[in-house]
Amino acid sequence: MTDDLTMDHVVPAGIALGAGLLGAFLLRMLLRWLAGHAGRTRWGGDDVIVAALRTMAPWAALSAGTAGAAAALPLTRTVQHNVNQVLTVLLIFVATVTAARVIAGLVRSVTTSRSGVAGSATIFVNITRILVLAIGFLVMLQTLGISIAPLLTALGVGGLAVALALQDTLANLFAGIHILASKTVQPGDYIQLSSGEEGYVEDINWRQTTIRDLSNNLVVIPNGKLAQSNMTNFMRPEQQLTILVQVGVSYDSDLEHVERVTIDVVSEVMTEITGAVPEHEPAVRFHTFGDSRIGMTVILGVGEFSDQYRIKHEFIKRLHRRYRTEDIRIPSPARTVALQQGAVVFPQQRTGPADEALHAGFVPNLPPNPSRVDAEHEIS
Repeated sequence: MTDDLTMDHVVPAGIALGAGLLGAFLLRMLLRWLAGHAGRTRWGGDDVIVAALRTMAPWAALSAGTAGAAAALPLTRTVQHNVNQVLTVLLIFVATVTAARVIAGLVRSVTTSRSGVAGSATIFVNITRILVLAIGFLVMLQTLGISIAPLLTALGVGGLAVALALQDTLANLFAGIHILASKTVQPGDYIQLSSGEEGYVEDINWRQTTIRDLSNNLVVIPNGKLAQSNMTNFMRPEQQLTILVQVGVSYDSDLEHVERVTIDVVSEVMTEITGAVPEHEPAVRFHTFGDSRIGMTVILGVGEFSDQYRIKHEFIKRLHRRYRTEDIRIPSPARTVALQQGAVVFPQQRTGPADEALHAGFVPNLPPNPSRVDAEHEIS
């Protein structure tokens, strides 16, 4: 301190510090009230902004009060400079964390508001948060008087070595960015890979894509493998899809009657079963003269991929019951075998020379049985 500490210094310092504490308390109460109003709006961005300001505003008020108190005290120039520098670094840190939270929250809000993109698409959120924190860290170093030019040079050289060592990781990172940017796959889509994996996309992060299959198990696939695989997305270009059910009727059926009955069952299923598409136009197409039946294809409309199993189940039950009521027969597989008149040659077991001779009517001169010759000598 340059001078002795007196009440003329303590009172203004206390007032400044108290004002900072009071301002922090009032700002926190005001922002809590604003958070209640923001929660009733449709847009989620205002909730993110208010929540971030509830962290930053009290710290800013408290730092301002501390800076005013330090200015009121008879401090040396060095101490005053150090206090101001610490408070500045503290404000930069709080502002950086707040900005990272706000920007990441806004990115998450934007991805959530778009069709087909879930809030669990963390790759853009994580990249945004890391970039903001890195910029804030560099600003803090510059504020402390540390030159960041050598650091940036070292990061450039080291980044090349890290890029060579982490080729697979970086490949998965850029593959994930490409997948989300191209919108070929988004969280919430049902996909099927050429390697056999299929399910709902739960999350696409910086390294891997998580898929939840119909048995509720999670399948983890690296983004690079996902980008290189042949893939079917059952949610795009639209979520609704059609499924084909194969049916066969006997040759003595009235096909006009079969078509009318089948269309009635399709219309009934489309309007009564959850997950079906009521506006779907029923369609029945005969296509094959089979061995024992006339084949036809029934086309059903479903709301999404997982609904097809329930709709097929109900359709087959109702169609079978209706066919029995209408006396429409679904024949089981049958095959007719025609035999020509004449001798039927049955396969026989391969025989030896003795058997062939017996069938021919004579007995050949065969070598005597050793056991029988020995027995005759013993009797004689």
